[in-house]
Amino acid sequence: MKSISLKLCLTLFGIFICFLRCETEAASLSSMTHVDETFPTAIKWNKDVVGWNLGNAFECSAPGQDGESMQIGNPDGAIKAETAWGNPVVTKKMIASVKKAGFNAIRIPIRWHCHITNAQAMSIDKAWMARIKEVVGWCLDNDLKVIINVHHEKWLEGRPTYRYKEENCQKLALLWMNIASEFQAYDYRLAFAGTNEVHLKDNWNAPTAENLEVQNAYNQTFVDVVRATGGNNIRRHLIVQTYVCNPLYGINNGDFIVPKDVAQNGNNYMSVEFHYYQPWEYAGGIKYYFWGTAYKQYGDIPDSNEQTLTDFFNKVSETWSRQGLGIVIGEWGVSDHYTAKNMELIHENMTYYCRFMVTEARKRGFSTFVWDNNSFGCGQDKYGIFDRFKSMQVKTPWILNGIIH
Repeated sequence: MKSISLKLCLTLFGIFICFLRCETEAASLSSMTHVDETFPTAIKWNKDVVGWNLGNAFECSAPGQDGESMQIGNPDGAIKAETAWGNPVVTKKMIASVKKAGFNAIRIPIRWHCHITNAQAMSIDKAWMARIKEVVGWCLDNDLKVIINVHHEKWLEGRPTYRYKEENCQKLALLWMNIASEFQAYDYRLAFAGTNEVHLKDNWNAPTAENLEVQNAYNQTFVDVVRATGGNNIRRHLIVQTYVCNPLYGINNGDFIVPKDVAQNGNNYMSVEFHYYQPWEYAGGIKYYFWGTAYKQYGDIPDSNEQTLTDFFNKVSETWSRQGLGIVIGEWGVSDHYTAKNMELIHENMTYYCRFMVTEARKRGFSTFVWDNNSFGCGQDKYGIFDRFKSMQVKTPWILNGIIH
């Protein structure tokens, strides 16, 4: 009896989504005068955007909760999640410092599933939503563009299989309906990103056809539901993702299906997001201290070089930009790694990499959002730029200079 009820529920949900899609197209066609006509296309939104990630803050699990937990709820102390991974409370001064440093956009990764008061409706804790709105407001007060997303939702990201496809799409739809409704009246500077790095746990390998189909379903569900909330969300910049945010799983063999937007939008208000920590042996701080043929005389360099990057960016542009889609590099970075003997030269090389990468992205109209987790030192996952414990002191100027200058 339980399985029959679930099947019926999912069937009704599918009908509901189809109804929403039809209603949205009809309503939006008849009420376009009520939509903010100043909303730029996704391509215009991304142009010259040099952004920063507020990493390891609002995407943290609840205090004491396993970061891989798939449990949906609102455990005690969950409102303090933003400091659960060791970073301080986000302040208005932090946001202003990012703007002062030269960035013009902020991506705010957000985990929602440990702030859900009703799992059946995916209702969000009011205090958590108020906190997110406060930080988004600080960004807008500084005239920064903003991306908010659904990040580290393990019930969603870790189960891209047919077994959970319909159930997850239902939950994702309810979650985004609640988020989008809260931000419906916000202006064009706020963008939504549907998912994050969807992948089977501990499996970063190439996806199966099943995994890809589920990611495509997530993207379509996200677009349908956000548009159905109406108002400024009809033309809001929506950002959809390739599987695991790896662009190679989107530009090859038709793996990635561009979601269908409402008829009058076409692809004009949608971007594709991927993450770019390439080559990982350099950007991840694991093997190589130098990158690029310009520095090959100083030590071993990876095979992936300046030409590799430009060729790849050209392929991305040819695949998606020519379809009218925007391109968002939602995360990228170079983990700090060095030797005592060549520290200055290695940091000079990081500046070179950052400048080359951002310059080539901007040439093609891609927006870039560097990852900053407030972690410093030498080795893997040391992506800090601003020290949030010391009044946003810039501790890796070689990274910042490469990006901004």
